[in-house]
Amino acid sequence: MKKVEAIIKPYKFEEVRLALAEEGIAGMSVANVMGFGRQRGHTELYRGSEYSAGFLPKVKLEVVCRADQVPTVIQCICDNARSGKIGDGKIFVYAVEEAIQIRTGDTGEKAVA
Repeated sequence: MKKVEAIIKPYKFEEVRLALAEEGIAGMSVANVMGFGRQRGHTELYRGSEYSAGFLPKVKLEVVCRADQVPTVIQCICDNARSGKIGDGKIFVYAVEEAIQIRTGDTGEKAVA
């Protein structure tokens, strides 16, 4: 199992979510976060307001899936989160040692299916 974590622009989240759902990836965790990367000193327009250097609003989404689903998840995120401008985001992939579904007690891939 793997955990795919992506930091993307907020206005791209819905496109990414729908693309993942079309590929059969329904489970994910989502959080609104603030951050910056190389765009330090860069200004960006968000909901009609201009933000300068400092922290910019982002969305962090986390998907735990089977290892064979990782390329599909990454491709969906890249294709739908890309605007071609600085600050499109990053994707990180981690190994997941174990998963347990609390309600049923299922473990491993069965817990994330």
